[in-house]
Amino acid sequence: MTLATTLPHVTASLNALALCFLAAAYAFIRQGRRDLHMRAMLAAVATSALFLAFYLLYHFTAPIFVFRGEGVVRPIYYALLISHVILAVVVTPMIGMTIIKAARGNFDEHRKIARWTYPVWVYVSVTGIVVYLMLYFIYT
Repeated sequence: MTLATTLPHVTASLNALALCFLAAAYAFIRQGRRDLHMRAMLAAVATSALFLAFYLLYHFTAPIFVFRGEGVVRPIYYALLISHVILAVVVTPMIGMTIIKAARGNFDEHRKIARWTYPVWVYVSVTGIVVYLMLYFIYT
């Protein structure tokens, strides 16, 4: 196995793990467990940062993987991929701003931006997993 064949599976796993941490963090804050919310969010951020490092390593070293689906699924795949990429770029600084607000104890502002950051981050994670499944398992 090479990095090119291993890293997509590693990044998809990290993405799924980050999604689990996000879901847990949401549940914790709904229960009023700020301490556990903070830990789960820090785990989500750390996992996502590791994901991003491996993702960039993969895309700078591996050849482009061509989507093999045909017919009506092709535009569906590309719509998912394009929305995923655009929103991934958008959500990255949003995550940073959301963390900074919390770290400074500005929880009113943190809450306001988190209401936008969280659903976008979840969408990016879910669509990343769907794109991965379509590329490596469904349309191989």
